[in-house]
Amino acid sequence: MNTARFKPSAPVNACLRLPLLVFGALFLATAPASALELTFPRDGDVVTRQDGVETAEGLALSVRGTAPAGAAVRVNGVAAARDGETFSCTVPVTARRARIVAESDGARAEARILWNRGSFKRYRFSVDDNIQFLKDLGTKPEAYPSLFDHWYLAFWREMHQTYGAKIHLNIYYQTDGFDLSQMPDTWRDEWRANADWLRLTFHALQDKPDRPYRNAGYAQVAHDYDLVTGHIRRFTGQDTPGCTTTVHWAECPAAGVRALRDRGIENLIGIFHVNNGVCTTGYYLPPEQCARIDTRPAWHDHATGVTFLPCALVVNSPAVEEIVPLLERRAASPHTSELVELLIHEQYFREELDLYQPTIRDKVRAALQWVTEKGHRPVFWSDGFLGAP
Repeated sequence: MNTARFKPSAPVNACLRLPLLVFGALFLATAPASALELTFPRDGDVVTRQDGVETAEGLALSVRGTAPAGAAVRVNGVAAARDGETFSCTVPVTARRARIVAESDGARAEARILWNRGSFKRYRFSVDDNIQFLKDLGTKPEAYPSLFDHWYLAFWREMHQTYGAKIHLNIYYQTDGFDLSQMPDTWRDEWRANADWLRLTFHALQDKPDRPYRNAGYAQVAHDYDLVTGHIRRFTGQDTPGCTTTVHWAECPAAGVRALRDRGIENLIGIFHVNNGVCTTGYYLPPEQCARIDTRPAWHDHATGVTFLPCALVVNSPAVEEIVPLLERRAASPHTSELVELLIHEQYFREELDLYQPTIRDKVRAALQWVTEKGHRPVFWSDGFLGAP
């Protein structure tokens, strides 16, 4: 295409220049000033001692935001300091649930937050996709007088005895030739005796197809959860499997998450990394929300009543020598170093499966050694509020 034919002549440019300049000046004069906005905290944020100064009386929370330059801003009645279009102040928080309200010239911005009072460095170790060890137990119970005669549970008991680790196993209902209805209650007393460090929770109906709950409705998730949880209670004798799980592939619509919340699930684990503007392991949340969760200890969705915790490391993914550097990178921020979720998958322990990793036990030990040396205490997220009594 010959672009020269579309180039205006000089007189036309001269005629257009003045109106354009006038229009631009009018636009700038009438453009709205920056709106009142809370940049921290945001709605649903879980705040900790890292976000202010915590005392026995409460948390002196550092609040920040933007507002038109020169406008007076008050936050929960406290006058905010101004610096151009930004404002800041310290607001006392004295209850687990609080509202942070900024007001200026009739405008209002609000954030409903949760205070993780008494927060400290802690971790949990969860294992997804469990069914093979249950198949071993259920099809040959005579071979295992004790649960810990099975090599898999013996390994996790060793990790508990060595590091104090608390292990949370998320399980399927069925796999080829086996389902939980075949699981006997032979070891009920042993399950109950070890419930302080070893628990089972719903994960999914089965391993395949991938992403089974991507489009699941309330009824499907409720059915699968009830099926799995009913059997957990039957064969373990543990009345409360726990209020935390990871849905298979960490993907589920809000309706399915509400089904879990109605059944006592308060916390969900996800992998909230955003790649090329997409997060496929953040349940129903948009990428911008996933990105924020990935920089925080946790985030609460008031719409579903569920708190989301980011996984710090999928332990089976990196090489052994990469585990500590990856955890150190996560620990670089005080907001992602305090609550550490370590996650792994059963398949990588099974020598008969294609996914088997000969170094899988070394990976577990490397991760547990790191959190132990860094002073993280083992918890279940259902202990108190996110592991803090």
